[in-house]
Amino acid sequence: MTELNTRQPTAPRNVSSLLASLGEQKRNCTVLVTGTPGGAIHLRAGLVVAVETPGAPTVEGLLLRSGRVTEEAWAAVCAADPHHDRTAAELAGRGLIGAGEFEVVCTAAVFDGAFALSLTTPESWEVSEAMPVVRSGRTVHPERLIRESSNRLAVLSDERGSAGERARSRVRRTPAAEAVEATPGRSARLQAVLDAADGRRTSRDIAFTLGRGLYPVLLDLKRLEDEGTIERETRAPAPGRPSTAPRSLPPRETLPDMAAPGGGELPRRVPGTNSLQPSESPGPPTAR
Repeated sequence: MTELNTRQPTAPRNVSSLLASLGEQKRNCTVLVTGTPGGAIHLRAGLVVAVETPGAPTVEGLLLRSGRVTEEAWAAVCAADPHHDRTAAELAGRGLIGAGEFEVVCTAAVFDGAFALSLTTPESWEVSEAMPVVRSGRTVHPERLIRESSNRLAVLSDERGSAGERARSRVRRTPAAEAVEATPGRSARLQAVLDAADGRRTSRDIAFTLGRGLYPVLLDLKRLEDEGTIERETRAPAPGRPSTAPRSLPPRETLPDMAAPGGGELPRRVPGTNSLQPSESPGPPTAR
């Protein structure tokens, strides 16, 4: 792991090393990552409080697309709390969502955003002043976040392709899906994912459509692929080209709720050489 100190300032070799250094210094800052998809990692006292990226739904997206909170209600919350300092209290006070559920959604978004960032190699990064962000009071140690992202990559990678290939591929139903749809007791969650697999959407599109995290959607797609009800396109869309697939579905039964997931001076901008990967030292146990 690259160490940063005032006597011998050196640039961290990757985002993981940077987060470790910021954690040691207990920094309040935002790391801006450029690339595809790129994003922002927010830290308070060296701990991660939020991760935002176009590669996965944010807290706002999870709340609105899942139907937990309406757009009008969310706009009222943001107007009353423009700096996102009291979001949990505003939501609870308006009877929209309890503090506990809000914490679950925020924590899931942290792990999901970090996982989305780990699917590709960043081009560069920059450490800026701490930026306002929707968050709960819960924090995550950088090492735990990195280890969890690595675990998720391993779970989704097999002889049929890597996690990144799965995330970029468009998926479609197979003829076998018609028979499965009529099976009694079919999970509404799985059925919703199956319905969204129209041959135009990627896993990211489906996650945004359903208001669920990217990783749990990828797990469901892997299960559907194992049972033969969906197939992935062999030719994936170019990494730098966003999908234009529609992100809305015909009216259907209410979707189930998302489950929770198990100083020295720093360089302003440096080239990236690696994505989020575990460092050499072990961290706290990962919560799934």
